[in-house]
Amino acid sequence: MSAGEWAMLLTLSLLWGSSFFFAGIAVTALPPLTIVVLRVGIAALILNTVIRLTGRKMPGDCRSWVAFFVMGLLNNIIPFCLIVWSQTHITSGLAAILNASTPLLTVIVAHICTDDEKMTGNRLAGVLIGILGVVVMIGPAALGGLGTNVTAQLAVVVAALSYAFAAIYGRRFSRMGIAPIITATGQVTAAALALLPVALLVEHPWALPMPGLAVQGAVVGQAVLSTALAYILYFRILATAGATNLLLVTFLMPAVAIGLGTAVLGERLGLEQALGLTLIGAGLAAIDGRLLKVSFRSAAQLPARNDITTK
Repeated sequence: MSAGEWAMLLTLSLLWGSSFFFAGIAVTALPPLTIVVLRVGIAALILNTVIRLTGRKMPGDCRSWVAFFVMGLLNNIIPFCLIVWSQTHITSGLAAILNASTPLLTVIVAHICTDDEKMTGNRLAGVLIGILGVVVMIGPAALGGLGTNVTAQLAVVVAALSYAFAAIYGRRFSRMGIAPIITATGQVTAAALALLPVALLVEHPWALPMPGLAVQGAVVGQAVLSTALAYILYFRILATAGATNLLLVTFLMPAVAIGLGTAVLGERLGLEQALGLTLIGAGLAAIDGRLLKVSFRSAAQLPARNDITTK
């Protein structure tokens, strides 16, 4: 990936990393479907307003909207609902570790479903090193709850698998000539339209008490930062860097959270966090491949230089 794509990926990790924080606040007062509907619904209103103000137009053909609804299902409805529900049963640390399986699942799905994102040794090794880094950084103690709430844990893994299929499916929008902001708008609009009647029928949100300012702020933060802005970046990265590189963001999200805690909140960086960050960096370097190529090239040139020196 280029430096610009890495910068966008880091920004996306900031935006998506905050969604776990926002969800943790929102679930204290609102049920899962209502949270997700508010998240995609507010994001849809914002993005449709931006589209109108910038003079763009949403596609009107059936093919585009079928693609938007499938993308909304795979990338919003299924994973959002499963992850928010799971956070009512398991810790956020364990959820983050399980969510870090997304790049591994994406590598497998991409290898099966695409011709240009096949599995390579350094890519698979990098993903496995990255997952180990997430476990080390968050702390192996978070794995202590593994196996106690199996259904909730499986829900996060299924959400990760849904994200993997979404990343592969979403590649078609660039081939269709649909701009990232149009794709993001269509996706969240379709997700909101599909999920709204379900939430109304199942959770009766109008009967809920008005949540406090903290919960309202968390819902707005999720919609504006973690959804509307995040998905514009998501589809831009997907169009240029590919599905596997895009979902490396799940490694960066906990790393960014640790970094922010250290830099902004004055939290102390422990040995586990430092080692975890190092492993994640090594994993990303292995997947990117350029450092390995330089190292191998230097190693190959070393004997030749020694021969010249000897002579």
